[in-house]
Amino acid sequence: MSIETLTTTFAEGRAVTIPREMLEHLKELVGARFVLNHATEMLPYEADGLTEFRTPPALVVLPKTAEQVQECVKTCVRFGFPFTARGAGTGLSGGAVPAPGGVVISLSRMNRILEVNYQDRTAIVEPGVLNLELSELTSPQGFVFMPDPASQPACTLGGNIGENAGGPHCLKYGVMVNHVRALEVVTPTGDLVTLGGAGGDAVGYDLMGLFIGSEGTFGIATRLFLRLERAPEAVRTVLADYTSIAEACQTVSDIIAGGMVPTALEIMDRRTIGTVEASALAAGYPVDAEAVLIIEVDGLPYSLDDQVDRITEICRKNGARSVRFASDESERKRLWAGRKAAFGASGRISPDLLVQDAVVPRTRLAEIVPRITEICDRHGVKVSNVFHAGDGNLHPNIGYDRRNTEEARRVKDALAEIMAVCVATGGTITGEHGVGLEKVDFMPLYFDRATREAMSRVRSVWDPTGLCNPGKVLSSQD
Repeated sequence: MSIETLTTTFAEGRAVTIPREMLEHLKELVGARFVLNHATEMLPYEADGLTEFRTPPALVVLPKTAEQVQECVKTCVRFGFPFTARGAGTGLSGGAVPAPGGVVISLSRMNRILEVNYQDRTAIVEPGVLNLELSELTSPQGFVFMPDPASQPACTLGGNIGENAGGPHCLKYGVMVNHVRALEVVTPTGDLVTLGGAGGDAVGYDLMGLFIGSEGTFGIATRLFLRLERAPEAVRTVLADYTSIAEACQTVSDIIAGGMVPTALEIMDRRTIGTVEASALAAGYPVDAEAVLIIEVDGLPYSLDDQVDRITEICRKNGARSVRFASDESERKRLWAGRKAAFGASGRISPDLLVQDAVVPRTRLAEIVPRITEICDRHGVKVSNVFHAGDGNLHPNIGYDRRNTEEARRVKDALAEIMAVCVATGGTITGEHGVGLEKVDFMPLYFDRATREAMSRVRSVWDPTGLCNPGKVLSSQD
């Protein structure tokens, strides 16, 4: 090793050489202990929540300020190193996996809630703040941040920006883009800019709308101006169970067709129910049911009784064995804790878990969900279904062992068939988990070449060097 370079050799024998000038500059910038360059200490950064894709980074840098993020980006560009922003790493599409020989810019130290203005219903936060932390801070004052992905206790708000995250309650309240006023962003060339308008609608092109959901390919958000909502005065939560998942799906369609907009409509199948009930977060779901449907409505107290009566009638008309109501807030939280634990509980029964994400028209759910099960059965892989039924956002969970190459191949074959079926029925390849690495090859299923080329041209304007989270969303051929 020369004094000018530092070479890191990984377990598989691959070596990455980092210019010593680059290494020393970054250490001086953020502090030596916040620059990780040993293979063992960088191990947690080689994958996100989707363990199928793993790439060891050449370097991990943990900046504390927007100015440090700027300089990290400029340094990577200067020395020609690809870079990837990372929050908590809870993503499920490989979006935070570094490029080969790339640098991870971890935002975990940028975790301050800088300001909360209840009069303006605005919070200013750094990207490393946990999603749930913001609602926990504001709820005593009667406010809440509405996007609530299942990983809410662990995922960061910066990561939510990158994926345009939603969650069970996005049916009524919308996804991340609906709750952001403005963003401070470091561009892929190292400029610090503000997108949107913190005080109201921005003038000019909607660059913030383009940035949110770009999966870290258009830069790094360093300050978030978020919209808070008044907590609803009343909430009613209903649990209905069925002997057929098709009946539960039809119930969802009929509720929406009846002119109601619940805050959430969530379905879990028999296998998911059993897995949750066998875990530490058992919620009291009936284990002999083929499906359970969680329905939640909110609003003014006097307006909910009629909605609940109509919903109950629709549930029973579609064959619900029982319809029960959360008697208090404790029971409501227990029902939701079980639902949000579904992914984690499923992960207990196999070494690896592919949490799939696709969307179909809501009216086709009763047809498509059984078909997904049939596809997986035919390929010899086990699937459990849990999904945001209200907006047709499916999450088939496929357990497998990636060390078993033949089983991993069958999982990929099943996935490809599921994607094709969803698109053929008028759906799309992802609802909220993003494209990342996982679904790059499926983009041609939904977008023609001309559209993908237009996307590529837009990306090249934002990232002329091609170093900002390369390989995600679009393939090198696009």
